Amino acid sequence: MKIKNNNFHLTYCSNIHPGESWLEVFANLEKYIPELKSRLSPKEPFGIGLRLANVAAKQLLESNNLAKFQTWLTQQDLYVFTLNGFPYGGFHRQIVKDQVYAPDWSTQERVNYTLNLAHILASLLPQGLDGGISTLPLSYKPWWVKDQRTFEAVLKKSSLNIASVVVEMIRISEKTGKILHIDLEPEPDGLIENTSEVIDFYQNWLLPIGSNYLSEKLNIEQNLAETKLLEHVRICYDTCHFSVEYEEPQSVFARFQSAGIKIGKIQISAAIQVKIPADVEKRSLIVERLRPFAESTYLHQVIERRTDGTLHHYPDLITALPHLEQSLAEEWRTHFHVPIFIHDYQILQSTQDDIATVLNLLQTNNACSHLEIETYTWDVLPSEMKIDLLTSIQREYEWVLKEFAAN
Repeated sequence: MKIKNNNFHLTYCSNIHPGESWLEVFANLEKYIPELKSRLSPKEPFGIGLRLANVAAKQLLESNNLAKFQTWLTQQDLYVFTLNGFPYGGFHRQIVKDQVYAPDWSTQERVNYTLNLAHILASLLPQGLDGGISTLPLSYKPWWVKDQRTFEAVLKKSSLNIASVVVEMIRISEKTGKILHIDLEPEPDGLIENTSEVIDFYQNWLLPIGSNYLSEKLNIEQNLAETKLLEHVRICYDTCHFSVEYEEPQSVFARFQSAGIKIGKIQISAAIQVKIPADVEKRSLIVERLRPFAESTYLHQVIERRTDGTLHHYPDLITALPHLEQSLAEEWRTHFHVPIFIHDYQILQSTQDDIATVLNLLQTNNACSHLEIETYTWDVLPSEMKIDLLTSIQREYEWVLKEFAAN
């Protein structure tokens, strides 16, 4: 939906809903989207942030499924402007953990999947809008970090593979006039997880390697090739992820802009935040409060900030909890997408304040116009936090709209 004098497009990511086939995806859209539109945007077009697994993307491109879907969108006064192309396969009701990064950007499977998404988005995207496909932060760092040669090989291959998708996006743009972009999504323990690593990847890998590839494939000058890479490869700024990394939104925006790196999508999500007291008994209470969040489906990386300002990483909450009582930390932040409309969870808090800061920044900074609410953990939340899903999604929208109205 368009908000704030139509300068921004707000949606929620359909990865909330389980289902990997196109029939399952469409059944969820039919069930939830028209009702949400009637509650939130009855007289104006309503945007969809569409998550398609590889199998759903292939099925949508078969027969006349895409044309049927476009007809339904038109009839319902809906539009698609962003896709979630991060999880390739199963994402609900099974153990996902680090397999959410597979296949990664060093593989042809990831290229083929993203190309399918690009062709789908090019067909669905309204004229006059750019469209983004959020995707993983290249790969999962623990898979490669122990071997520098292999680590660099993955960065090189990922750069080439991303550049090959950009070539197709350029051809789509020349044919349709529509600008598509890959939106790399940094997150804890991703191969690129923070601002410094993103900038390093662009400057030392993507731009030099990718521009050589584009220059040869399209017969264009190196400078033009770099410009096109920066147009078609952007960042998905997930507010949860950057908060877990203890990064200040103002600084991230400024550093990206200084490096010429665009933000293609803001994913609005909140992490768990907790101040660590010195008292051991109070720490024990925190352990018990965090324990229900240490569930078995997703990775919930933890980054602690110690009293000297240094950061220490744990790969998952379940492995971090035994260390909390003796930790040198003054604060923990956990990659768990909790509802954005709640700040306090008894002993715990959320990083909701960072979302408010980002939304405020956007109104004076033209960094990005695509906003996507991404609380996908409803199924695995502790029972006391679960409420009706439709109402939960509505409350997320209403909180964002209230924040915008306040600025």
